[in-house]
Amino acid sequence: MSYLFAVTLLWAFSFSLIGVYLAGQVDAWFSVLMRVALATIVFLPFLKFKQIPSQLIVKLMLIGAVQLGIMYSFYYHSFLYLSVPEVLLFTVMTPLYITLLNDAIERHFNPQFFAVALLAIAGAIAIRYQGIDEDFILGLLLVQGANLCFATGQVTYKRLMRDSNIAHQTVFGWFFIGALIVASICFALFGNTEKLPTTTTQWGVLIYLGIVASGVGYFAWNKGATLVNVGALAVMNNVLIPAGILVNVVIWNRDADIIKLSLGGAIILLALVLNQYLDKKSATPKY
Repeated sequence: MSYLFAVTLLWAFSFSLIGVYLAGQVDAWFSVLMRVALATIVFLPFLKFKQIPSQLIVKLMLIGAVQLGIMYSFYYHSFLYLSVPEVLLFTVMTPLYITLLNDAIERHFNPQFFAVALLAIAGAIAIRYQGIDEDFILGLLLVQGANLCFATGQVTYKRLMRDSNIAHQTVFGWFFIGALIVASICFALFGNTEKLPTTTTQWGVLIYLGIVASGVGYFAWNKGATLVNVGALAVMNNVLIPAGILVNVVIWNRDADIIKLSLGGAIILLALVLNQYLDKKSATPKY
């Protein structure tokens, strides 16, 4: 759990850095490319090319392509339609996706998650009940796309590496290479070269996000995911929400509508509590 807690503190600042210094100012596709490219460079010196099964390399590249490459494509663009606290609150669905994906792989289905998901969505709507428009809906859908990709990567990496004796740092570069391929293709097809970083602050934020938040952060998070059970992993995904909102409101977004955020957050919290209650109830032996 120490890995997951450490990364949570690290990532608490990432949402605000993107929302304040990059969103709408720097091309999102370029931001994704730079972040993944820098993270890849961090792990290239540790990468082993020999004695690593080609099947494992391909699987790691596919996981990286989904968890980072495709996820970032959704995630960065969501900031164009939502505020930082909204993006954070809407990531509440990730634990549900983690559990559902794990259940699907194990061929076990629990319909309670759909009810909880609907309640969490109601909480999201409560935050913007007076301003729901096409941008809001698009932003919400983009975050859910990012959540699903992030959850898929965590579950598959955990299952792939949990019984492996290979040192994670010697193969994690393949994870980033997979993401880099996706990011490079997306920037080549959709990138806007007229919206590249123009200030040292923007470049500094990108360097920090690439080397520290992505490079060190994703390695530590995915390694931590292999050391805990699925339930603990799901819960830790939501610890980031209050930490990120606290950082954003205190430092950058002091004019945020605390009442709406609190109301929506309370409904979302209720969804989480209900989920935990139903989980415990279903696990209680019946006599």
